[in-house]
Amino acid sequence: MPSSMGRVIATCEVPETETNTTPDGFVGVDLGIVNIATTSEGTRYSGRRLNRRRQADRKLRTKLQKKGSKSAKRRAKKHAGREARRARDVNHKISKHIVAEAQRTGRGIVLEDLSGIRERARLRKSQRATLHSWSFHQLEAFIAYKAKRAGVPVVYIDPAYTSQECSQCHHIDKKNRPSQAVFACRSCGFVEHADLNSSHNIAARGWLMWVRGAESQAPALTLTA
Repeated sequence: MPSSMGRVIATCEVPETETNTTPDGFVGVDLGIVNIATTSEGTRYSGRRLNRRRQADRKLRTKLQKKGSKSAKRRAKKHAGREARRARDVNHKISKHIVAEAQRTGRGIVLEDLSGIRERARLRKSQRATLHSWSFHQLEAFIAYKAKRAGVPVVYIDPAYTSQECSQCHHIDKKNRPSQAVFACRSCGFVEHADLNSSHNIAARGWLMWVRGAESQAPALTLTA
């Protein structure tokens, strides 16, 4: 094929399962730095090992960029591409498991509306690079896409205070989070892993939206070739 010809892009409809309009509850999904995703069913997808590798990748890439030579720039670019493919593979696997979990239990999926997450998040400097480089939006997109194919309804909720609200008594207080991993309600004394508590809040808000008439917000399926 002549090199002057551009890449042909075509879209087509992808077969999908009819969306379940009577889900037996919802699976809430909390996204984070230490745990990439935590579901209200109790499944956690740890990001510790991956984050350590990505920190090493960033240091190497910075070192190569500082050299400034053409070969160093090529290596840095190649390394960045490898890192992006790794993130995509992880997001693909996590989204596949989450959708399968929801489909198996006859539930829908609730995701947080991540618009402006980078501006809202208050993180340590060491965590900011991870937040800005990890493809949370890609993960959400993968979940929504696979959910659509599986007929699993998807609802998005406002993430405000999901990490500070007690999933048992619904008391909201920033002091309910004494540490990154622990949630301890200052009102009723309920103690839970912080990400799991958040995921329960996300699931509850999604269910409330659904019974009030919200419809699945999973995107229409198209396949780019």
